[in-house]
Amino acid sequence: MSLLTITDLTLRIAGRTLLENASLSVEPGRRIGLIGHNGAGKSTLLAAIAGDIAPDGGSITLSGRATMGRVKQETPSGDLSLLETVLSSDEERTRLLHEADTTTDPNRLADIHERLLAIDAHSAPARASTILAGLGFDQTAQSRPVNDFSGGWRMRVALASALFLSPDLLLLDEPTNHLDIEATLWLEGWLSRFPGAALIVSHDRSLLDNTVQAIAHLDQKRLSLTPGGYERFVQIRTEQALQQNRQAQKLADQREKMEAFVARFRAKATKARQAQARLKALARLPQIDAVVEQTPTHFSFPDPGTLPPPMLRLDNVAVGYNEKAILQKLSLRLDSDDRIALLGRNGHGKSTFAKLLAGQLSPMEGDIHASSQLRVGYFAQHQSDELVMDDTPIDHMSRTLKNAPPPQIRAQLARFGLDAERAETPVRNLSGGEKARLLLSLATRHAPHLLLLDEPTNHLDLDARDALIRALSEFEGAVILISHDSHLVESVADQLWIAEKGTITPFDGDMNDYRLWLEERARQAQEPSRQKGSASATTTDTPNKATQRAQRKEQTRQLAPLRRKIRDLETRLAKIEKAKEQLEAKLADPALYHSSNADEIGKLNSDLALVIQKQQESEQHWLEAQEELENATT
Repeated sequence: MSLLTITDLTLRIAGRTLLENASLSVEPGRRIGLIGHNGAGKSTLLAAIAGDIAPDGGSITLSGRATMGRVKQETPSGDLSLLETVLSSDEERTRLLHEADTTTDPNRLADIHERLLAIDAHSAPARASTILAGLGFDQTAQSRPVNDFSGGWRMRVALASALFLSPDLLLLDEPTNHLDIEATLWLEGWLSRFPGAALIVSHDRSLLDNTVQAIAHLDQKRLSLTPGGYERFVQIRTEQALQQNRQAQKLADQREKMEAFVARFRAKATKARQAQARLKALARLPQIDAVVEQTPTHFSFPDPGTLPPPMLRLDNVAVGYNEKAILQKLSLRLDSDDRIALLGRNGHGKSTFAKLLAGQLSPMEGDIHASSQLRVGYFAQHQSDELVMDDTPIDHMSRTLKNAPPPQIRAQLARFGLDAERAETPVRNLSGGEKARLLLSLATRHAPHLLLLDEPTNHLDLDARDALIRALSEFEGAVILISHDSHLVESVADQLWIAEKGTITPFDGDMNDYRLWLEERARQAQEPSRQKGSASATTTDTPNKATQRAQRKEQTRQLAPLRRKIRDLETRLAKIEKAKEQLEAKLADPALYHSSNADEIGKLNSDLALVIQKQQESEQHWLEAQEELENATT
């Protein structure tokens, strides 16, 4: 039996059709990821399911007495504590408790307590506290009023309220946008255990792969459902595209042969009957739409050139605001090939550290040693508030590249997919993803040696996130990445730094080790009496786990050079492929053969042969290194 049934649904916004005759069925307990390009209509569909907007056609049916939960668009406010705010979202419990305090009818009081027992009301405070803790609120924060917190933290409270209700159907629209990576990992675990059904709009690949059982793809005004997470969706979609395009090509060839026969023999009496038969057969040939793919998303960072090591060094640095240090005892080093992910709970100084390296904050004590030629590019999502809404991307870039000619300005915008039309569109009319692309192009306009990326993917769709990963893999400079997207972190970073307890320290391990470390720390926090347990438990469990962690850390340390070698080979292969494409393009130019260019043609062919040889050698080295890594980790 279906929990939610969408039948022949049509939705229009401002005269634009987003969905047309779309259908989807959600069974009880089934978690589905809803994906599609920015502007495709995903959030509008959730709003229609929630009843906020009326369909223009078709129907949306929620079965029986099923409950539905959703993160409210307005953030909570008031003097209630965080814990009380979450508890109050359960309206039935709140109403019953109030009635229990006021009723004088013993029979009614008995009914109330029976119902409170049925809905497990007594455990509600513990459940609410656990959810708030998972989203980053400690016991002290849970007791503070909602009004003490900023908008981003209040959005976490709204999310906590939706999760606390544990409805039959949960609607989530980009639930990780206001989370750090620790809270995102916790949410992945919570959703994977959630017994109800869920529709989750997300561009977070790791969240989709680890929590949903199917992917609903909103594309060309239709909904299609494929089993599995996002990785499985890509595999199925790719195979479908290949099959569909092969079938379309086969029919096109068949049609061409039939049309040629008709054109040749229509006028001949002896062939007229066959020609008429071919015309009828042509009319019966099915129409197959070749898969329509949007223009592939492509990002590229300018080549910064090289700097002598170390690029930057911090010696016992402290930094903060209004004479209050947020981070202290920072003694760290950066080199030109470093790819570092800065992890840690929000509010522990990650953005403060980025502002320090970007030159927006000065050290309160200690020293920063940097090359005099060092250029830093800084991206932060809050910078979108500083954009001039009535100006175009060209206007913004022209102000920052004052002496640059128009082609150079447009080329820098085009590096991040802002084509001629979008480059001339006022910022107020750009989507969140397009604004993020503008900020990336502004941050990299001077070819920085060091890229500081603070939550760069919040408004980027899945294709754009993949494009960012590819561009960073080809980037020649250093990267410090702050992101809740664990797939991005795992794809880009080869070092982890942790912001915690007022400082930043390297973490000896990879993302898998970090997840295990977080889980162990959470268990210890939830079981304060664990240290007081039996001596036998202490002597058997703790050393084993400590030994396992030590072994993982040692393995990670030993494999770090091999992982870096693989990344260097991948960068080399990307450059070789680019050189190969350039040579092939020159050799394919007809103008090359119109005059006597025998020497040049010969040289291009020789260069191409050499590049192909280098490509084959590098691919072989990559395969050998990859095999060595797989053998070492299995």
